[in-house]
Parts: sequence; C-alpha cells; structure tokens
Amino acid sequence: MDLFDFNDNEEKAKPLAERMRASRMEDFVGQKHIVSEGSLLSRAIKLDRLGSCIFWGPPGCGKTTLANIIAAQTNGAFVKLNAVSSGVADVKKAVENARDNLKLYNRKTYLLLDECHRFNKTQSDSLLPAIEQGTIIFIGSTTENPYASMTPAIVSRCRVFEFRHLTTDDVKDALEKALRDKRKGLGAYETEVAPEAIEHIAVTAGGDLRTAYNALELAVLTTPPQSDGKIVVTLQDAEQSIQRKALSYNEDMYYDILSAFCKSLRGSDSDAALYYAMRLIEGGCDPVLVIRRLIAHSAEDVGMADPQALVIATSALTAYQNMGYPEGLIPLSEAIIYVCEAEKSYSVKNAMLAAQSDAVKTRDDNVPPYLRDHSFGSAEMKRESGKYRFPHDFGGWVEQQYLPDSLKNETYYKPTDYGFEQQVKRTRARKGMD
Repeated sequence: MDLFDFNDNEEKAKPLAERMRASRMEDFVGQKHIVSEGSLLSRAIKLDRLGSCIFWGPPGCGKTTLANIIAAQTNGAFVKLNAVSSGVADVKKAVENARDNLKLYNRKTYLLLDECHRFNKTQSDSLLPAIEQGTIIFIGSTTENPYASMTPAIVSRCRVFEFRHLTTDDVKDALEKALRDKRKGLGAYETEVAPEAIEHIAVTAGGDLRTAYNALELAVLTTPPQSDGKIVVTLQDAEQSIQRKALSYNEDMYYDILSAFCKSLRGSDSDAALYYAMRLIEGGCDPVLVIRRLIAHSAEDVGMADPQALVIATSALTAYQNMGYPEGLIPLSEAIIYVCEAEKSYSVKNAMLAAQSDAVKTRDDNVPPYLRDHSFGSAEMKRESGKYRFPHDFGGWVEQQYLPDSLKNETYYKPTDYGFEQQVKRTRARKGMD
C-alpha cells in the first residue's frame, strides 16, 4: 500500500460538506454583497490588507469557508480556535507566537475564532490588547448578533460583515457541482438525481448549504443501484434524506405564500395567517424563518398599539428552539393568533425611518452639554453636568431638551388612537409633549 493512501482515505472519510468546502474565492458560494469583485472585503483579501473583523450569519452560509480562503491566500500565519473548547491559556499562547512571528519574521498572524460569541469577558479581555496593538488580526465567526452577544470592546475594534442565507439557486448550483466533481464530490458514482429532488433539498435546506450537502450525500449513498449500476435519486429519496415531505411548491410559489402570510398578519386575519404558516412549514420551510417574520411584524404592524405582541412572538421563538417540531408549533400558532388579533399601528416603523433619515442626513453629534459623560471631564464640564435635571426628582418626568439643537423640534414617534397608544397619547398630552 502506498504511504499516501492513508491521506487519501482520510479525505474520503470526510463528509461531502467538508470535501466540497471552497479553497479559492472563485469557488466561494453566495454572499455577493460582500465578496463581489471590487468590494471592500474582496480588495482587502487580494491585497492582504484585511483588518480584524467578525463574520456574522446563519449556519452553513460560508463564514468558516471564507476565513479558510483568507488563510490560504495570505502570507501570514493562521491559527484556528473554537470559543467552546479554547480557554485563556490557548489565547495567550497564540498571542505570544504571533508576537514572535511579527518581531522575528515581520509576519502577520490571523486568528480565526469559531463561535466567538461564546467567549466570556475574561477570555475576551485576554485577546483585546493583541487586537488593539495589531499583534494579531482577529476573524470571529458567529451565528449570534455580535452587538448583543459579544464584549463591546472587541466588536468596536472589528469590522462586522453580515452574511445572509444562501439563495435556493446558490444551493442548487453547489449541489449540481458536487454531483459532477469526481475528486471531491459524488462524481465517482454513476448517479442521476431528479431535478425535483435537487429543488426539494435546496428549498428545504433553508439557505444552509451544509444541510443540503448532507442530505444529497445521504440520498446518493443509501439509494441501491439499479441493474445497470446507476443510482437514481427520486423526489421520494430526497424527502427521506432531508426528513421533510414535499408539498409541491416551487420557489415562486414559496415567495407568494410567504407574502400572503405577512399580509394576513397585517390584515388581522388569523385564519389565513395560520393556514399560510402551516403551508410553508409542511412544504419544507424552516419554522424559525416563519417565526422571524412574525417577530418583525409584531413590531412593525402592531408596535406600540400592543407592545405585548413582540414579547409573545419572541417567546414563540424561544419555545420552538426548546421544544422543536412538532410541539413547538403550538406556541407559534398562539403567537400568530395574538399578532393578528392585536390592535395595529405603524408608528414604530415610521418613527424608526424618520430618525434613521435624520441620523444619516443631519448627523448632529453636538449632544447637549448636560447630557454628556463628565466622569473624566474638566471642572467646566462637571459644572455643565450640574444643569442636568434628574427626572425622578420631579416625579418621573421633567421638561428638558434631549435632542441636539438642530433637531430639537423634531418628533419621530407619533402615537395613534389605537390600543395601548391611546394611553401613551394621553400621557404625552398631560406632560405637554404633543
């Protein structure tokens, strides 16, 4: 036996998703909004000028793959850690080696930290000086919102790139490529996969390429060859491999049903919203995607008319994540009914858009002096802080300017006469705010 056969066997033993992982930018799947030709990230990678960054996005969308491509294309050293299994000692060792590489060989070190949101404050603090001083170039990979789940000091020193779910076409193209690839994919098998089987796996995977690869590999490897040796994978085989039965909707119909679900929520038709939600889920859509839309509408279409809607919608997400399918559909259904039957108001979305517009166009950062942080300021600044009127000294509210001078007369939030907003409107009127 050739000594190198061991390496070949080890490669063959890897799952299809790992074997098909792109090693060049040309082979990278999706995320055109951040890796297209001429984009900031693409230019930084080509010029080997990438600074510390965080890749944030759903599972199976290419975060780790892109980090590995960066490692392959850079002239620097590359260290990979996982926040779940790595501790402070691992970080310190990586930083010490990085410092030596920089001093002795003028060689940069890239540190990829998978699941970086799992790092606690002590672990993050051990990494912070190295990022700040440029000893290492940090690349964090996370499925959680870094602004909420990570130490702010780390996030503020990194550029955050938000990855999106892959499109169905992205996933289909990748699966078809895997079927043709004789070296890393399934091309060594004489395989015929029905187009509807590919379509079903791609749609049901919900933008997670790893899930799609695993389903395709399982379908091919578990389907017995026919008498002529050919492996024919049907829609039924695909349904079994990804454990979700197809209810015959194509991509266009998927978006139509999703649109009907959203408009039924907005239109307060709980019967229609429940039907469309179940049609999506039984057709292969991940229930989490349905709940995400429900959460968005609970704030956008219900908003302050019934603030409890957002609480119930987010609770449905937690319940589904803990209970799973099918029991988790019960709290989801309750949340759908609540959001539909609640009073509706668009005031939150309107307030957000108006404030967002001024934040971009006006950008007045002249915060009134008495609202500034005077912890470490001069004596004059501390005197200014004395002009601040503490609301609780006046029964919970006192008239005071909070917006910068150029925006002091702006009103973004305008409560309606519906639901809880009636009470908000009366309270604001009593204070002379409207």
